[in-house]
This record gives sequence, structure tokens and C-alpha cells, in this order.
Amino acid sequence: MLATISWIALGIGILSSIIIAIDVWRHPQMMKIMNIVWPINGWFLGPIALWTYFKWGRLKAKDNEQEDDRGKGAKVFFSTSHCSSGCSFGDAVGVPIVAITGITIAGSTLFAHYAVEFILAYGFGIIFQYFAIHPMSENNSKWDSIRDSIKADSLSLIAFEVGMFGWMAIVHYLLFTEPPVPSEATYWFMMQIAMILGFMTSYPANWWLVQKGIKEEM
Repeated sequence: MLATISWIALGIGILSSIIIAIDVWRHPQMMKIMNIVWPINGWFLGPIALWTYFKWGRLKAKDNEQEDDRGKGAKVFFSTSHCSSGCSFGDAVGVPIVAITGITIAGSTLFAHYAVEFILAYGFGIIFQYFAIHPMSENNSKWDSIRDSIKADSLSLIAFEVGMFGWMAIVHYLLFTEPPVPSEATYWFMMQIAMILGFMTSYPANWWLVQKGIKEEM
């Protein structure tokens, strides 16, 4: 039963990504990196990503003629989506690396996932942030934009990983006698849930960063 639910959830996520990707191709975002962000969010947020994209995301399309009347909550959601997509992409790339190499840390595959995925999530998170900040900073050098990206994204990224890694620990130690492996749909369904929880723990951090002027509303 869980395997069936997992396949359904993954199918909904993939379908959501495809729908968003097609619409983004027809209506490109003003901020180019968001053309990648929204389809990634579709994979783990599914219908929520679809709803928020067509309600708020399309307001930031190049050909949009509607007034951008989003409130602060929506703008922080936008910023969190941007942060979470970079983290999620890095985490997803890290999974097969650990699986193929078979590396462990202190005898634990889970700890290896933590280390590899955190490094990749941090790297991709900064890259995604850079491509949001640098095009808007005409007077910034590339190094200034990298510094600003690290400053803007570090706390929100750590908050994302806290939620994600916490769920991974629950899955590994509490929910299964034999934890699912990356070759199983259940594993990726658990990852979808982990990314949703990471989004939820990252949202307050993004709100605080925007409130303090460390990070720009999007």
C-alpha cells in the first residue's frame, strides 16, 4: 500500500513540475533563476506549487500585465521557494552519490547522506541565491554578490536542512525496521515529505531575514 501511495505522490509531483515547466517556457520569469526554481518546487510541493505558481509566480512573468498585489506572506513564500529549490536540488543530487559510492560516516549511511547532501545543498543554495542577487546588483562585483549570497542564504538553508534531516532521522530510526533505499519509490516519497518539512522550517528563517533587511523580498 505504501509503495502505491509513493508512486502516486511521485507521479503528482512530476506532473506538477511538467505543467509548471511548460508554462514557464511560455511565460518566462523576469528573474531567470525562477524558471528553474518553480519546476523544482513542483516536484516536492505538488499541487501547492501549482496553486502558488499560478496565483503568485505568474505575476513575476515578463509578459505579466496584472498588478503585483502580493502581501508580505506571499513574498516570503516566494523567497522560501527560491531557497528551498536550491537545497532540494542539492539533496536530490547527493542521494545517488552516497548510494553509488557506498560511503558511510561512523558506520552510518544516514550520516553520510547528511554530510554529502548538506555540502551540495549549501553549494547549490548559494548558486541559486547568487543568480538572484547578482543580476539586480549592478554595482556589485561577482565576489560581492557571492558574499551577499552567503549572508542571505546560510541561515535559511540551515533551517531547511534541520527540518529535512529531522524527518530523515525519524524515517531511518523510527518508522521502518528496514529503512527504504534510493532504488525504491518509498524512499523518494519520504524525501518529498522531508523537503516539505524543510520548507516549513525554512519559512520563519526567511521571514526573519527579510524583516531584518538581510534578504530581499521576492
